[in-house]
Parts: sequence; C-alpha cells; structure tokens
Amino acid sequence: MNLHQPLSVLPGIGPKSAEKYKKLGIESLEDLLLYYPFRYEDFKSKNIWELEDGEKAVISGTVVTPANVSYYGFKRNRLRFSIKQGEAIVAVNFFNQPYLADKIELGSSIAIFGKWDKTKASLTGMKLLAQVEDDLQPVYRVAQGISQASLVKVIKIAFEQGLDLLIEETLPQLLLDKYRLMGRSESVAAMHFPKDLKEYKQALRRVKFEELFYFQMQLQVLKESTKDQGNGLVISYDEELLQKQIESLPFPLTKAQERSLQEILVDMKSPNHMNRLLQGDVGSGKTVVAGLAMQASVTAGYQAALMVPTEILAEQHFESLQQLFPDLRFTLLTGSLKVATKRERLTAIEFGQVDVIIGTHALIQDGVNYHKLGLVITDEQHRFGVKQRRILREKGDNPDVLMMTATPIPRTLAITAFGDMDVSIIDQMPAGRKAIITRWVKHEQLQTVLNWISGELEKNAQIYFISPLIEESEALDLKNAVTLSEELTAFFLGRAEVALLHGKMKSEEKEAIMQDFKDKKTDILVSTTVIEVGVNVPNATIMVIMDADRFGLSQLHQLRGRVGRGTKQSYAILVSNPKTESGKNRMKIMTETTNGFVLAEEDLKMRGSGEIFGTRQSGIPEFQVADLIEDYAILEEARKVAQQIVSQPDWQNDVDWKLIALNLENKENLD
Repeated sequence: MNLHQPLSVLPGIGPKSAEKYKKLGIESLEDLLLYYPFRYEDFKSKNIWELEDGEKAVISGTVVTPANVSYYGFKRNRLRFSIKQGEAIVAVNFFNQPYLADKIELGSSIAIFGKWDKTKASLTGMKLLAQVEDDLQPVYRVAQGISQASLVKVIKIAFEQGLDLLIEETLPQLLLDKYRLMGRSESVAAMHFPKDLKEYKQALRRVKFEELFYFQMQLQVLKESTKDQGNGLVISYDEELLQKQIESLPFPLTKAQERSLQEILVDMKSPNHMNRLLQGDVGSGKTVVAGLAMQASVTAGYQAALMVPTEILAEQHFESLQQLFPDLRFTLLTGSLKVATKRERLTAIEFGQVDVIIGTHALIQDGVNYHKLGLVITDEQHRFGVKQRRILREKGDNPDVLMMTATPIPRTLAITAFGDMDVSIIDQMPAGRKAIITRWVKHEQLQTVLNWISGELEKNAQIYFISPLIEESEALDLKNAVTLSEELTAFFLGRAEVALLHGKMKSEEKEAIMQDFKDKKTDILVSTTVIEVGVNVPNATIMVIMDADRFGLSQLHQLRGRVGRGTKQSYAILVSNPKTESGKNRMKIMTETTNGFVLAEEDLKMRGSGEIFGTRQSGIPEFQVADLIEDYAILEEARKVAQQIVSQPDWQNDVDWKLIALNLENKENLD
C-alpha cells in the first residue's frame, strides 16, 4: 500500500463513500492523513468561576430540576433543566434536541459541553457527554453526508493500517535539530490524536514551520531565479508623451499616486528586473497608476498585459482603461470567448496589432504568443499561484513585473510575506471622494434600518446584504443566506428585486448574478461570500453586514469598500450584538476610521480578533494550519533560513538540498 492510492483501498470504504470525501478535497490516503482538525475540544470539566463569557467548555454537576421541553415556532423547541456545581446553580438549555430529555435524571451526575453565558449564569448545550473525557477531541470541517464521527472513524482506520509509518520526512535533519522539531510521521499522528495539549502544540509547531518554510522557499527560489536570468528590460519610455497623458486625465493624481508611479517608472527604466508590489486601499486609484505604467511600456515599443482573477473584473478594467487611455489599442482575452473571436485576438497579440492585453488566466494558456511583452501586471496577485505568475513572465523576454493588492498590509508583514519584493504604497484617497459613513446597530434596530433602506430604494439606491459567516458549516451559511433573502423578499415585496449569491454556485452563475446587479436588474444582493474584490457597482451605496463581529477588521474594510465607488454618499451598516470586548472594539474602530492601513495595524495588534487577510478572501495564500499574523515569528524565522539556503552555497552543502528541491515540486501552497 502507498499513500497515493485512492481512499477506497481502506477497509469499509466503498466507491460511494470515497466519492463523498472528495467534497473535502480528500481523494488519496495521503490527503486523509494530512486533513487536520481546525480545533480541539478539551473535554475536561471546568469550574464555572474560571470561565470567560462566551467560552465553550465542559461543565459537570448534579441535575437538580427535571428536564422540561417547550415548543415555539415551526419545529423549534427548547429543553431546560438546572445543574448544581459546588454551591452554584447553572441553567442549561438545549435547542431542538428534545430527545435528550430521557437521558437527564434528577440527582444524577452529568457533563455537558456548551457555550457559557456569564451574565445569565447559563450554558447553551451543544453536546451531552456520557462521562467526562480526559482527552482532547478533534473537530474537523465536514460536508453534507460526512459526519464528525464517520471522518474520525476513517482516520482511525488509516492509522490502524499503519499508514502513518509510510509518511516520509520533508525537512532536512539540520532543521529538525536546529528548531527541535518533531518528526513528520509523529507530528501527523499527534495532530489527529494528541496524548495531551503539550504534544499537540509541538505537532502544530512542526506543521506550521513546514508550511511556512516551503512557502518562503518558493518565494526565495523565485526571487533568486529572477536574478539569475540576467538583466531586466530597459524600458526607455517617452517622458513627454507620458506627461501629456497624465495631464489629459479627468482628475489630478494624488501625491501618493505620483510617488508610486515614479518608483515604478524608475524600476522600468533601470536594467534591473522589476518585481514590485503596489498596495493601495480600496478606491485609492491603483488601476490608473497601472494604466500609466502600461502607457509608458507602450511608448517604448513594448506590449503590456494585465491579469485579473475573474472575467467580470477583466471586462471592468477593459472598459475603464479604454476610457482613460483612448490612444492605446486594447484587447480582452477570457476563457468564455468564441473560438473565432479568440483566434482573431491571438493573431493580433502575436503580430503586435494590440498594445495592452487584459484578461484572466487565459493570458497564460498555450497558444498565447506575445509580440514583445515588456510589462506584466497581476491584480489581486494573491489569487494567482507562483507557477501561474512565472508562466506569464516567461511569455515574454523576462518582462518587468508589477503586482497589485487592495488588502492593506503593514509594510513589515508585506515585505516578509511577499518575499522581499519592493513595495509601493498608495496611502491617500483621491480628492472629492466621499468617506463612507459607517454605523454599528444592534439586531433589535434592524427594523429601523430596513425602513430607512425603503426610503433609499425610492432614490434608486442598490444594497448589498452580507449573510453571517460560520466557518464550521457551509451548509448553515447557505441556510442563513437563503432565510435572509426570503425575509428581505417578503419585506420589500413589489418594491425591490432581491438576488442571492453563494459559494456553492458555479463561477458563470456568480458572474451572471453580479452582472445583473451591475446592470440594475436587481436592487438588493444577498451574499454569503465576500463580494469580489474590485468589482465596481457605482450605484451600490449601502452595505449591510449581518453578525459583523464574525469578521476581522480587514475583512469588514474590504466589504465596506464595495460601496462608495460613485459620487453619491455611501453607507456601511454593521448589524451585531458582540458579546466579547474584542468584538465591541472592532465595531467601534470600524465606525471611527475608513483608513485601511490604520485598520490593518489595529488588526495586527488585536490578532485574535480575526485574520488581517480575512478567512475566505485572503490577501495572500491560505495555509492549512499556519496563520500569517499569529505565526509571524515562525514566518520570519522560515524566511531567514530559506534565504540562507537559497543564497549561500555553504548552507546548501549543510542541508539536504535534494530533499528540499523534491518537496518544492510537490508543495502546492501558492498554486
């Protein structure tokens, strides 16, 4: 047996069961072993006086009141009883689990896992335990048709078959010794079934280091290989023509735009290869700076290419850049083009009949041959893997590279995370742009908000509603969004068209819904997913975020940036009843500033309040267990050692370079 075999080779796993696990990305035995829990429940009973408000824990005690089930609404009920722990009485509530009543006997000892409410001295039960267990229980992300219990059972079968013994080491012995890291096989076992918290932390440290080390190795190897390709292009652009273009723009550039443009132009004119990150808050004018860089490239006789993650963004950039730069010859290249149209455009690109090519990953496919590619720009660059970016760069004769992101990241973190590339920051908003008014309201005030929205709809406003995000359950995310869209449809019946956008839809369906919203065919868009970064709907002026405390500051800021793109006053309404101080602070900060960099710094300080890059739309690649904020110290150490290995030949002699090279080929962190 080897780890690349399908899951169906395990005893008790038939083809149908194996098919279900594909929803979780588990196809091979190796996928199963490396599918780690995202948290653990500690089932040791705790004293209620030690608990923080909102903490999930096990509380044990003696049942002192009989179980009572009360019904309300359609198929909704609550099971209530009380337990005594020491001298304290704790009220326990289980929702929609009436069958548990038979298991609760007066005078019996009981252990309940649930969420503690300090104010009410009550516990919202999540699990009734047969006995207090001393070990840690893993909690995995699951999908429809796969329960926690069945997943744990399959993983246990894999270990019983001795598959963990087939796990090969991916880190050189020198690094294992230097950082006192667990062996890989041992760490994989401890990630699933740790003996205790100490062993789990050691396993987690090992897995995090491995993820971040190979992430940094990819960046450092890419950086070194870029250097090895010799000098970059010397793009001797026409300064006079470029200045005329700047003067003909319908608005003046901000000081920050001028500074960033100058940094880019200096790189382009120098013989060194440009590898620069352009950071700018939502609406700060990155696209104009990118357009001017492309214009400079064209005046020097080169083509420029702009790669974006989705077709709707490609079309948006195509339209806006054509208006701003009427003298340039643009073409659009996307996957959905008809064969004949695509063939025509490919011919025009190859024979230099177009100056600027805008498109999706279609830009890097076989058959796309550029006439003379001088500048490559990737927008929301974290959405493209290292390999994709390398392929685009290799399409020309080592063209200059500019990457853009709308996720404000503190400079120190950006430099580390993006592999020491040069960083330009547009930290100033264009004059005349109205600041988005942000308000925090409680759930009880939602009716007032809806009444106000009714008035705004009469003024032809368009509104986004973001449905609450519950990481553990995509099914619940969808259910919440469907319920919200139904309630809004009923409330605005005859007055507004409501559409729903969610993660399980196909890309074409999502793009069609976004296009309808852009074309004003719908008035209200309900979404579970973070609305596409950069999508421009100038008429959308209101963003309502339900259960806003579930999001990190930078995520909230990204969401808020979907409005305020036209001349009208825009609003962000945060609907939230946060129970923690951290949650309340996030809401307050959001109402006090619209500066993404200030928020990014705050997010960095608060750390536990939510990842700076957001969970679903991260500013850089997502990792299975590592977190770029929480694990910043490990990331920095991984960067240093990766830099030493790649740049210093004597280090390459000390470590097993072949082992690293082999694993670099297999790692998919950035792809």
